[in-house]
Amino acid sequence: MKTFIIVFSILLMSLSLAACSFGKQQTAPDWAYRFVVWDGDMYRATDETVPDVGKQIGKVEHYSDHESTRVTGVFSNEYRKGTALYKIKDVSTEEAIAVESSEGTYVKLEHLGKYGSKDK
Repeated sequence: MKTFIIVFSILLMSLSLAACSFGKQQTAPDWAYRFVVWDGDMYRATDETVPDVGKQIGKVEHYSDHESTRVTGVFSNEYRKGTALYKIKDVSTEEAIAVESSEGTYVKLEHLGKYGSKDK
């Protein structure tokens, strides 16, 4: 009889724990792509390196890898707070900007349009 009570208790606790976590998201969802929001516009990260950048135009102010995050200012789901953003020489910021992905290495960010726009 003791064995039955122990097994029943373990089963009941297991079901209770499963019920508590039912419907809860266990991990953060993935974004569709890596990006930076700068000056109200969204820029998608590419793998293309930029050999010659111009002046620094900003820094990432907010970082989050949680898709439901909605932040104002300079924001990224890839690059940490403090990461520098640059104008690309002879390229309009309406086309692309660059981000310093590692010391001395710059990656192109393609302009997608206004952040929050449904045209992306």
